[in-house]
Amino acid sequence: MAHYERLLELYQAGPVPWDHADPPPEVLTFAPTLPVGRALDLGCGLGRATIFLARLGWEVDGVDFIEQAVVEARRRAQLAGVAERAHFHLGAVDQLDFLSGPYDFALDVGCAHSFDPDQLRRYHAGLLRLLRPGASYLLFAHLNEADAAPERRRWLDEVLLRTLFADGFTLARVEYGQTQVGDQPPWRSAWFWFERREPSPVERDGLTAPQSGAQPAA
Repeated sequence: MAHYERLLELYQAGPVPWDHADPPPEVLTFAPTLPVGRALDLGCGLGRATIFLARLGWEVDGVDFIEQAVVEARRRAQLAGVAERAHFHLGAVDQLDFLSGPYDFALDVGCAHSFDPDQLRRYHAGLLRLLRPGASYLLFAHLNEADAAPERRRWLDEVLLRTLFADGFTLARVEYGQTQVGDQPPWRSAWFWFERREPSPVERDGLTAPQSGAQPAA
């Protein structure tokens, strides 16, 4: 079963395991240390992080590809009195052409870890385009075990993540742990704190050089 169908089935069966009033402690602790600005909540689900950030004064765009989640997130934002700052969009987070930056903070709590390599490359390119230099990007992901057999590699490959995000980002901090949902076996997981790096002169030239009529990737 494809990832979309699995998630849709979970939402239709309800309640989903991540339906909590507040986002995880890492978000509760980190977000208030940042200057308020524009934020992007990737895989926003029912809107808990988007609503939390909007309550802090952020202008937030939450994106999810499950319509039921987006509709409910909008309802909850309205009830919380933050609908004017919490904006929800139906779409895939590896296809963010409909958004315009710059953003000061991007958050992903358990979305990108389901991507195949091509999706992760598109996702990275979108963040490069949308985040301003100096912006923070906080990612929570389930990780593949380094020695896992190919058929058991259903989560994020940390080597690929680090390789891709070496382009344009600095990894400031990592915290490893384990995550368990219900009675399922625990997964290896981690929080990654990235910062969008100021482009070097060479990178900046590459971004602005004409490419035979095509717009270069940011």
